[in-house]
Amino acid sequence: MKIIAADVFVTSPSRNFVTLRITTEDGVTGIGDATLNGRELAVAAYLKEHVAQLLIGKDPHRIEDTWQFLYRSSYWRRGPVTMAAIAAVDMALWDIKGKVAGMPVYQLLGGASRNGLRAYGHASGADIPSLFDSVREHLELGYKSIRIQTAVPGIKAVYGVAAQAQASGERYDYEPAGRGNFPLEEDWDTRAYLRHLPTVFEAVRNEFGPEIPLLHDGHHRMTPIQAAKLGKALEPYDLFWLEDCTPAENQEGLRLVRQHTTTPLAIGEIFNTVWDYQTLIKEQLIDYVRAASTHFGGISPLKKVMDFAAQYQIKSGFHGPTDISPVGFAAQLHVGLAIHNYGIQEYMQHSDKTNEVFQQSMTFKDGYLHPGDNPGIGVEFNEEAAAAFPYQQAYLPYNRLVDGTVHDW
Repeated sequence: MKIIAADVFVTSPSRNFVTLRITTEDGVTGIGDATLNGRELAVAAYLKEHVAQLLIGKDPHRIEDTWQFLYRSSYWRRGPVTMAAIAAVDMALWDIKGKVAGMPVYQLLGGASRNGLRAYGHASGADIPSLFDSVREHLELGYKSIRIQTAVPGIKAVYGVAAQAQASGERYDYEPAGRGNFPLEEDWDTRAYLRHLPTVFEAVRNEFGPEIPLLHDGHHRMTPIQAAKLGKALEPYDLFWLEDCTPAENQEGLRLVRQHTTTPLAIGEIFNTVWDYQTLIKEQLIDYVRAASTHFGGISPLKKVMDFAAQYQIKSGFHGPTDISPVGFAAQLHVGLAIHNYGIQEYMQHSDKTNEVFQQSMTFKDGYLHPGDNPGIGVEFNEEAAAAFPYQQAYLPYNRLVDGTVHDW
């Protein structure tokens, strides 16, 4: 079997997605997700101009060899654009292998280690009453674990709060990337945030009790000592995890955070390779791996990093908002179902328009996800539907402090 075509599609049903479709001489197709939020065309060009022609005539079953070739032969390794492109190829080849074998990908990874995958949803509110309403809504949808994000008094717009105005008309946390030629500027005040957040979790625990696993995303905005302070302050409220408490490029900073708090830590949605995790896992500075198949090079390296993490009792918590297409999301579900050290899966439900373009076998029932048992990844790409939603330029917001300094968003 040989590859005869590698086609790249950019479509925007509610938000932008980049999809690679590989076709074999036998007519078998596989698809992969190459979406990089706010930089989609960079990955699309990388695939079209530098990768697609390298795949023609190759054996699609040689997944590991192809991955190593694309990673090493370019010389310029790592980085989000390169790794998103490689990820799309890797997913598409696993999709083909599963279809040829007549098996879902998780069976090729060793079979299921559990019946379903525990998921968490995103509750948010502009104030405590609206946050409570959002939590109840998610519980009614079947979620058994809930991420808590709220507005902060004195700050006009905060990452993750759905009720904020968004020019596209979509929920802010559904797609924070604003349509237009320049990113939206938002404000930030860390001290106000640190004062307010513990009172929010106290209110949520008082209203909903101690049983619901609660999560929170700090979104890289704190210094290590600020993150340590917040982790300590949140200990009475028994968080499932505190995510991205400080920019993880400074990995030594996590040692300081660990010294001061027992709140579990999750990090890695912006990581690209296992090298980004090497110190954090080996020194047990985190509890959950937040990598995304789409940004991490695909199914193959995601499985490898989790095997590495298993030695240190570190579990998965893969990135799963709507900037991961249904293809990349399904890829993560197959890995999660197969590995022993599964933790939890972030799950934001895609729009009806997106589900029209990407037809899925995945299910969500009673708080648990399953990728389905269709051969391959379990997602089919509707090219005709995709053509109705052309690319729209969009940028993620950025923050400035009160004195005008650019800050992490």
